[in-house]
Amino acid sequence: MPRRFDLSLYLVTDPGLTEARGLIETVEQAVAGGVTIVQLRDPQAKGRALAEQARALLGLLAPKGIPLIVNDRVDVAAAVGAQGVHLGQDDIDPAAARAILGPQAIIGLSIGTLEELAASDLGPVDYVGCGPVKATGTKSDAGGAIGVEGLAFLRAHIALPMVGIGGLKAEDAADVIRAGAEGVAVVSALCAAPDVTAAARELKAIIDGARR
Repeated sequence: MPRRFDLSLYLVTDPGLTEARGLIETVEQAVAGGVTIVQLRDPQAKGRALAEQARALLGLLAPKGIPLIVNDRVDVAAAVGAQGVHLGQDDIDPAAARAILGPQAIIGLSIGTLEELAASDLGPVDYVGCGPVKATGTKSDAGGAIGVEGLAFLRAHIALPMVGIGGLKAEDAADVIRAGAEGVAVVSALCAAPDVTAAARELKAIIDGARR
């Protein structure tokens, strides 16, 4: 059984957007505002540099009980003891990731279409990231936007916990939750915010309100 996790407000880091403020400072401020889970995403970082970032984040997040998810790099997640990994459709198979990381790891998988769903083995997967809900500039290989309607459509076909992702801002959060997602994943809405803590608090309040 994987460890418990809360998808409510899911931060995905971006190296370009966190450069000025610093990765650790950005994540620390986001957590202070209510972020519940953090994904380290830096596709340009080499293994050692990514592992150093992950260890620094673990030092911040582990005492607070907030899981660290590493994007794509199962080897780095295993090496540093991160709580999980998030996989794209072209990454290592979820079953192989589970074999490497063990039964307690949190394994996420990106799904944007019914075709991707049909091609995916969800047995080893703990949650899905569905999108992009809106057009996004922070992930060059993201597919076409599926909208809130597409998110709701996938929700009807996927029983696992779901987080909506892709170009989402505070004004989109309530619609994503009402479409059936357990959480909202954001990049620039926090990483590029002038006041990260205030932006996170606003998002978390909207999410909690939409749930009620």
